[in-house]
Amino acid sequence: MSEQSLKQKATKGVLWSFVDQFATQGISFLVGIILARILLPSDYGLIGMLSIFIAIASSLTESGFTQALVQKTDRTEADFSTVFYSNLGIAIIIYIVLYFASPWIAGFYNAPQLESITKVFAIIFVINSLYWVPRTKLMIKVDFKTQSKISVISVIISGIFGITLAYTGFGVWTLVWQNLIHSVCQIVLFWFYYRWKPNLIFSKESYRRLFGYGSKIMASGLLNNIYNNIYMMVIGKVYSASDLGYYSRAYQLQTLPTVNITTILLRVTFPILCSIQNEEERFMAVYRKLIRMVSFITFPLMFLLVTIAKPLVVILITEKWLPAVDLFQILCFAGMWYPIHTINLNILEAKGRSDLFFKVEVQKKIFSTIVLVATIPFSLKTMVLGQAFSSFACLFFNTYYTGKFFNYGITEQIKDIAVFLLIAICICAVTMFTIQNIDSYLLQLIAGILMYTGIYVFLSKLLKIEELEETKKILIMPLQKIFKKSQ
Repeated sequence: MSEQSLKQKATKGVLWSFVDQFATQGISFLVGIILARILLPSDYGLIGMLSIFIAIASSLTESGFTQALVQKTDRTEADFSTVFYSNLGIAIIIYIVLYFASPWIAGFYNAPQLESITKVFAIIFVINSLYWVPRTKLMIKVDFKTQSKISVISVIISGIFGITLAYTGFGVWTLVWQNLIHSVCQIVLFWFYYRWKPNLIFSKESYRRLFGYGSKIMASGLLNNIYNNIYMMVIGKVYSASDLGYYSRAYQLQTLPTVNITTILLRVTFPILCSIQNEEERFMAVYRKLIRMVSFITFPLMFLLVTIAKPLVVILITEKWLPAVDLFQILCFAGMWYPIHTINLNILEAKGRSDLFFKVEVQKKIFSTIVLVATIPFSLKTMVLGQAFSSFACLFFNTYYTGKFFNYGITEQIKDIAVFLLIAICICAVTMFTIQNIDSYLLQLIAGILMYTGIYVFLSKLLKIEELEETKKILIMPLQKIFKKSQ
């Protein structure tokens, strides 16, 4: 693949991935705001209690096969069919386990409603297993246009159903049925737009090879998902459903920008990095640019959210969610490092070193669990502060092997991203000090966004930060081309 075609493919992929993520998440965000204004924090808390089981089930169902298929360059139809039947079989087993475990789950949290909720919610995993392979095929082709259509249509339909159910008094069941309808829409649309049919083939050799690579990714993802959701489990057990509702809502607001930005870049760059994994110089150039680009975008965005946290929460989801503000601000410090963590681990995946990927995850989780256990006896806020500390400290684990094998470790990465971090912190302090005496929450929000963004763009131009122009090229120029074509 030539340099020009690689760049065109990446640019087009980023554009449609951007449309997919932000159109989908934008609609989901609006739906979520409406639902949060109607439903109670305890409703979200009940679903939050299931989060660790949902995370485990999702990791086991996918089993790392998606990454294995993308990474493998000589994939065949036998590989795809084998993965399809494997995912479906695992999903059915998981549903049966969760169905019979539902009384135990309800008893653990002392929440009788969870028994019936678990039995219905678990159906989603069986449905989702049916579209993993069609979705993977589109990923390999870097066809995010089709995925965008599917995602947007699914979230609109499920959102309409969710809002209707909430207004008619379904309470926590609103969230259950909304997720179920979303999954059904996705599978129907995937098979409508991409008419792939599995062959009646199950290759043991294919399974062995793919699972050999994917199992380590699955184990890493499983470990990561368990840890990311163990806070939900502990808070749900130690504190009230309302406390868990505040935490889960704060966590969702924080992850919205970081996860989406990271997902956009990685969905496009992972298959491209795999295609140039043997071209060391090009590989490292893309890797380093990715680290700088995601830091340039994520750091100021997270500090902007810290700055406008209170007016944002009050205006969007009303004052009943005010206890979530402090948690949200702390979680923003934790979330700002997520993209860098993910990129460093993604590099190991692209190079086929899923063994090191898993090793790093184990080391991080041991450390983070020690921090979690140490903070439980104090308070919910202390636990969240510990989570933020762990997120930063784990940067040293994630960059160890990239420093060892690619000479781009923690020191080199900090040098590349320090300027973005320092600028973001300074602007945050200045903006918070300026808007704190404004009486209106709405005016605080508007003034905070305009002031923060204006100063950041001005300083980026003044310091001639090249990522500003790169961001324009990736996001604005392709949109201009599409607009011109439509005229």
